[in-house]
Parts: sequence; structure tokens; C-alpha cells
Amino acid sequence: MSTPAADGFRMPAEWTPHERTWMAWPGPNPTFDAPDDLAASRAAWASVARAITRFEPVTVVCGPGQSADAQALLGPAVTTVERELDDAWMRDIGPTFLTNGQGELAAVDWTFNGWGAQDWARWEHDSKIAAYVGDLAGAKTYASKLVNEGGAIHVDGEGTVLLTETVQLGPERNPHWSKAEVEAEIHAHLGTQKAIWLPRGLTGDYPPYGFGTLGHVDIVAAFARPGVVVAHHQPDPAHPDFEVSKEVIGLLKSATDARGRRLEVVEVPAPTVLEADGHWADYSYINHYICNGGVVLCGFDDPRDEIAAGIFRRLFPERTVTLVDARTIFAGGGGIHCITQQQPKA
Repeated sequence: MSTPAADGFRMPAEWTPHERTWMAWPGPNPTFDAPDDLAASRAAWASVARAITRFEPVTVVCGPGQSADAQALLGPAVTTVERELDDAWMRDIGPTFLTNGQGELAAVDWTFNGWGAQDWARWEHDSKIAAYVGDLAGAKTYASKLVNEGGAIHVDGEGTVLLTETVQLGPERNPHWSKAEVEAEIHAHLGTQKAIWLPRGLTGDYPPYGFGTLGHVDIVAAFARPGVVVAHHQPDPAHPDFEVSKEVIGLLKSATDARGRRLEVVEVPAPTVLEADGHWADYSYINHYICNGGVVLCGFDDPRDEIAAGIFRRLFPERTVTLVDARTIFAGGGGIHCITQQQPKA
């Protein structure tokens, strides 16, 4: 059976030119169970979509009959389509898009099981969204048996991928896969050659703290360009992520990428708030989204928002950095990167 890599496809880095951004619209479900929560979430998702439309087209998948109300919040610049949904995290339920340098687009449809079959999750419809979006985009879609999500991978576009041991190797997702088997499947579908494994994600991303993913990498570390990684730094010893981030940063600083480069690690301090909704906050500026000419950055009405924005402006001097309040999105279990999925220009 052919694989994307064998057919010449690979996942380009997020900073390469996009055709568009895909998102999913929050609907009534356990994540947004109270009417006020749903309204607030829809407003937050819409603010992210509108921020992105300054730079590139956005298409939002809405549940049946929800397009008209969504369009009123999203504005005329956003396109909507309708399809049955369970939740609203397009990074995780959508396809991972690939290109081959020949003008062709492909997509990986990972196996999705509700972030490790968590008791609050539903995925009957979301498990079909990647194939649906890939088809709408005109991509050749490759199905993978690996249980994986888009928020659990980050690539540099030059052969390196960041992964987390508690996600791809966790018993909730792939209990019978070895590390070597996971790496082989990832490389065959992303066109990568080297995996850098982080031991775990942020504390608030695990039970009993709300709607977690069990350790997605895109809230902890992300490539800013080949050889350069931004990493979450919790400077307060009172927060358990003080130790988590120290371990992750140390590991990244000692790592080399697929081309043999020692990684340069840019530490981004966490917001000052330590608790949210009665548990350890996993607020993170790492969960940003790079689009054509822009960076949409999570804001928290926090003194460190502008520090983070300054770091990203230095890293991306040719892009406009926009802060969007992400506290409502984090209350649902993710951030701006989690609700977006880029379709690269083929």
C-alpha cells in the first residue's frame, strides 16, 4: 500500500504559504454544555476567524442548520459549509494537509477516538471530518490506522517532527504500538525523518483538569523556523509546570534536528495567572497560529501578553502579530492553534 512519503508528499511547515484556514463551529455538546458557554465559545471562535481573514480565506464547518447564525458572527468574509459535528477542534479532527512540490495536495486522515476515548468526548461525526474536509479541498486522502491528532505533531518542514510520549504512545490511543512503529507511521505520512519526543505535556492537559488532550505538543513547543523552537516556560515554582517546562526545555536544548542542527530554544514565559476554573491553568502562548503575513497569538488579559507578542514580533518580523483573547477557548480544552487547520498552497 502506498504512503504519502513514498508518493512524494510531505507536510510543509506552518509558515509556508496557505490556500486557506479551516475551522469548525461550536455546537451544543458536553464541552459547551451551558447556553452561556456556547454563546461565549462561538464569539471566541468567531474572533479568531475574523482575525485570520485579514490574511487569508477561512472556511468554517458548521453543524446542520447552524450556518446562518454562524455567518452573523463570522462576517461575510468567512465561508461556511454544513456537516454533522461532535465538537469544534479542527486541528485535531481535520486532515493534516501535505504537498509534493508538483502542485498536488494530499491529506492524512488519522484515526480519531476522542483524544483517547475520554469520558466527556464524542467522536461519531468528528472521526469523519478529516475525509470530508480533504474531499472539499480536492486532496488525495490517505487513511492512517494510527490514533493521532493535528495538535499532537509539529514539523519544521525539513524532516523533523515533535511528538509527546503520553499521546502517540499512550495506552488510551495506541496501546499495541511500539515507539519504532509509531515513528515509522508518522514519517511515512508526514515525510519526516526524525522525531523529537517530549516526555509529557502541561499539567492542566491531563485529568482531572477539564477537557484535556493528554499532552498535545502544540501547547508546549513549536517550530518557529528550521532549527528554532519556541517553548513554554513556567517561571513560578508554585505551578507544577515549573518542573515540566524545565525538563522539556532541557531536552529540546540538547536535541538535534533531522539535519543535525542543535536546536535554538526561545523560552516564552507563561501568563502570570496560575489557576483557572478551579484548577492549574495551562494558559500558553505557544498555541499560536501562523497564517499568510500574520501570527494570531493567544491573549489572556495578562501582563505577559505584550512580552509574548514582543517575542513573536522578533521571531516573525515580516508578519503582523495579533493578540486574540483565548481564555474562553482554553476553558473548552485548547487554544487558537487547536481550532485552526492550515491548507497549504499546493
